Amino acid sequence: MTAILEMRGISKSFPGVRALRDVNLVVQAGEIHAICGENGAGKSTLMKVLSGVYPHGAYEGEIIYQGSERRFSTISDSEHLGIIIIHQELALVPLLSIAENVFLGNEPATMGIIDWEAAFSRTRELLAKVGLKESPRALITNLGVGKQQLVEIAKALAKKVQLLILDEPTASLNESDSDALLGLLLEFKSQGIASILISHKLNELARVADSITVLRDGTTVETINCHTEKISEGRIINSMVGREMSERYPHREPHVGEKLFEIRDWCVEHPLHAGRKVIKCVSLHVNRGEILGIAGLMGSGRTELAMSVFGRAYGRNITGKAFMEGREIDLSSIQRAIASGLAYVTEDRKSLGLVLNEDIKNNVTLANLPGIAWRGVIDDRKESTVANQYRSKLNIRSSSILQRTVNLSGGNQQKVVLSKWLFAHPQVLILDEPTRGIDVGAKYEIYTIINELAATGKGVIVISSEMPELLGICDRIYVMNEGRFVDEMPASEASQEKIMASIMRQYGYEQ
Repeated sequence: MTAILEMRGISKSFPGVRALRDVNLVVQAGEIHAICGENGAGKSTLMKVLSGVYPHGAYEGEIIYQGSERRFSTISDSEHLGIIIIHQELALVPLLSIAENVFLGNEPATMGIIDWEAAFSRTRELLAKVGLKESPRALITNLGVGKQQLVEIAKALAKKVQLLILDEPTASLNESDSDALLGLLLEFKSQGIASILISHKLNELARVADSITVLRDGTTVETINCHTEKISEGRIINSMVGREMSERYPHREPHVGEKLFEIRDWCVEHPLHAGRKVIKCVSLHVNRGEILGIAGLMGSGRTELAMSVFGRAYGRNITGKAFMEGREIDLSSIQRAIASGLAYVTEDRKSLGLVLNEDIKNNVTLANLPGIAWRGVIDDRKESTVANQYRSKLNIRSSSILQRTVNLSGGNQQKVVLSKWLFAHPQVLILDEPTRGIDVGAKYEIYTIINELAATGKGVIVISSEMPELLGICDRIYVMNEGRFVDEMPASEASQEKIMASIMRQYGYEQ
């Protein structure tokens, strides 16, 4: 096999941080090459070097692509040679059509005039290749995340991709959409297109990858040939974290107490479509010291329920009652929800959970400014003390509390979001996809934090698309579908098959 890409001795530093140290990577033509490692291992940084986000001169080492040394100054330089990167946060314009997004900055034109007929015709061909049946005129905002991911791939095909880089492409997808995307990569492989796949879902890597390169602390640990060597999740995890992880979920002895928080007959209408119920009069309770899970497919209403409860951050015409320790509480605004003892860790930490351009210190204290103020004036020394305490307690890996959160890895960003809400001293913490897009080591640390919260008598509600996660950490699980709870079961009696059977029974299917 001929190598399409060689990265030799790549090193990259940021102020106070050595992100990459002499990293080597070889990708063969027409292969799927996986890259894995803990958050902060340097995976995304390496791909930004390759794609020209970090231009030549901003790093040390060489990039050999298609047999020649390349010195990319911009993303356009790498795209011109067929290197296309699709980031975890999709770069689509919601209010433009599929065709407009596919050819944005690359529009077919004659004499400076865009040929829209050609654009729509070519988009239809590209959508057929990725398995999308939508009209090229459909707006991106009306598509689900899985379909948006396919539009990004169609956009890459429009640029005549030779090497496709996907950074956590299935992090926000359900199982069926993930399967479809991985199948598409295998199809591209048969067409001679090479792919670099960054993912924390080790089962997916083992399924489709030809080679796996493991990074740890900014260095190359090993590259595994999946066709000649035995691949197991245990081996990959050991390479990633430098230690055995015999148990994915920390041991916990639950001590569940009396009822702590409850909602009754909670109904929510869509914020834009009056009369369309998204949450259909559900009731829920969580006890002291309990970890309660909410399972369901994407679009089942889990996030909408959580956001509507947390100060009516979602929806309109919200009805129902909420109680904390048997006393009715007012959740009509976020401030009142916080004052009543609720906290909500959003699934979208970058857009809604953090102020990315602010430092760790300012983000940690954001939800409880009165806790670091004296007579309405923020005490900078107290704020620094609090931020340092949470940085130490949650093991946030950073140069200092003054490091901007935008430069942290996903797992450390998630710990900052958790710190922010823990400092608000909630009685009930709602966690929406708390481990999405983070590695197994950081997941274990977050599970440990969740266990510690439950041990102090807090109520914890975990929303997750990963059923093994819910089964591994929860005491009790609600199953949600189409805005309703369709089942409730102790985690000790639950299984993935039982949860899916509960969902399918609503549609009239029997196992």
